Amino acid sequence: MRMRNKKRGQVWVETVLYTLIGLVLIGVVLAIVLPKINQTKDRIAVEQTIESLNVLDEKINDVLNRGVGNVRIIPTFTIKRGDLYFNASSDSVIFLIDDLSKPYSEPGGPIEIGRVSVLSTTGQKFSKVVLTLEYSGLANITYFGEERTAKFTPSSAPYRFSMQNLGDINNDGLFVIEITETSRRA
Repeated sequence: MRMRNKKRGQVWVETVLYTLIGLVLIGVVLAIVLPKINQTKDRIAVEQTIESLNVLDEKINDVLNRGVGNVRIIPTFTIKRGDLYFNASSDSVIFLIDDLSKPYSEPGGPIEIGRVSVLSTTGQKFSKVVLTLEYSGLANITYFGEERTAKFTPSSAPYRFSMQNLGDINNDGLFVIEITETSRRA
């Protein structure tokens, strides 16, 4: 009878030991793999944003090239991470993502991906990337007819933007491109 109790105790100890070893191995794998997964998610988010900005740039250039009164619409512009700014005072479109686990590119020096300028910086906890489309000297960007900065934050519903070429209303040789947000939000 005593021998049977020893074996039962040994089986119980082995079960607990193997379970603990399994949990430790799972923890080690997660500690190694999870940062790589987050890095990949960050890279994909930045690359998708660059693609979205290229589509926006294409629409703005279409409006510029097709003449006064021309209108283009982006029916779905999704922002899942980061903030979009239409900066009318500097005639630029800026997209900021400030919660990256690692810099997207070499920090401190801008790189060009198509017409999008990419600037990565590092912080204490997170890195950020600033994606910029510059139109100064090419067009005068306004938002709802005003020289102001408009900010758009992440949303589950996509934004809808309209761009219209108003012509050279300032007589400065630059066409005014008016951007408006036409989404219907509750």
